[in-house]
Amino acid sequence: MDKNCQVITGKQVGDSYWKIQHPSGLTILLYPKENCSTTYAIFGTRYGSIDNCFQRSDEPAPETVPEGIAHYLEHKLFESEDGDAFERYAKTGASANAFTSFESTCYLFSCTDKLYESLEILLDFVQSPYFTEQTVQKEQGIIGQEIKMYDDDPSWRVMFNYLKAMYHSHPIKEDIAGTVESIAKITPELLYRCYNTFYNLGNMVLALAGNFDKDKVLEVCDRMLKPAEPVSVRRVFSQEPDSIVRPHVEERLSVASPLFQFGFKEPGADAPRSERDVAAMEVLLETLASEASPLFRDLLDRELINESSFGYEYFEGSGFATVIFSGESKDPQAVAQAILREAERFRQDGIPEEAFQRSKRALYGEIVSALNNTSSIANGLVNMHLKGRELFAYIDSLAALQAKDVQKKLEQVFVPEQSVLSVILPV
Repeated sequence: MDKNCQVITGKQVGDSYWKIQHPSGLTILLYPKENCSTTYAIFGTRYGSIDNCFQRSDEPAPETVPEGIAHYLEHKLFESEDGDAFERYAKTGASANAFTSFESTCYLFSCTDKLYESLEILLDFVQSPYFTEQTVQKEQGIIGQEIKMYDDDPSWRVMFNYLKAMYHSHPIKEDIAGTVESIAKITPELLYRCYNTFYNLGNMVLALAGNFDKDKVLEVCDRMLKPAEPVSVRRVFSQEPDSIVRPHVEERLSVASPLFQFGFKEPGADAPRSERDVAAMEVLLETLASEASPLFRDLLDRELINESSFGYEYFEGSGFATVIFSGESKDPQAVAQAILREAERFRQDGIPEEAFQRSKRALYGEIVSALNNTSSIANGLVNMHLKGRELFAYIDSLAALQAKDVQKKLEQVFVPEQSVLSVILPV
């Protein structure tokens, strides 16, 4: 086999996929699922809304650009001199979309046939930027309206109020789309500058999951990929202290019932987190607050939460990490106090072995079940790769996890002084 083509097999699940280092610099991940009727493809770059200050490997100093460029680029790449990429997909019958997150931008499609024609479209338009003064100005109005719409969205506001109360300087606290003022500074030159920096194929990944012919996929890639000078990029963030900005923030908007986000800022978030770190935190959250937990039942019995809205997540990335509990509640402060009490009980008494094992099995079952879904597989491959992790290594870490790993995370992160409560109250 070609030295640039590696077969990666999961010890626990028995599935395998190919990891190919293409001569263009692109990493290609191909996960065959012959029994699936749908094939799902994602073309992603390690470039998101937090990347407003960066240094290229071929330049002497960092550069700062206006907020919102990553999201702006995502909108603009669908356009070309020849028309819109969605019109081209309509001819193959593929369902296409794109998204910008804090750390990445991804372009995707799913299809049941005409896979290779759709793959050509994906690789073509993402590699063919076309920006003019006129089209950039037109988009400023469209994205400006989108920003104003999100400014009035309670679930959006409760999240960004939370992040602003938690982070002093890290750009995670800024809106993904930027502000009306910041996008007004975007020019075609800035878009090309950021495109040529972050859309370098060495900074990107292509993942396919489903029913495909590996050689045919690689033939399309050989024909369509456009190699560029290998430039690496360093994300530059100002020093973020471990302390929070303030413990409580409230805003009034048009909601029927108060919304809340409550959570803890993880110290030392500059250090990279391994598959084992992430698995330990996710099992901890499952043990503490899943529907099978005493905490959840207590909150439900006291009518402090409703089943449909309550949730939790480990939200982490480059230079930031926080545990978040969210939902609707008539008394968000009481919910926060209940979470603090339960975390303290776990700290004093230790995590119950039975609850830990149940949570680990539940999480493991969810992840293995997701390997039957091409969308979940492709998204998982890309997300893990862009964070410097690997899907099967995460599953293996989860299987090998011990209660002491989870207890350690609890003691590191669930510190009352590091907690923030964000609430949206009815007008």
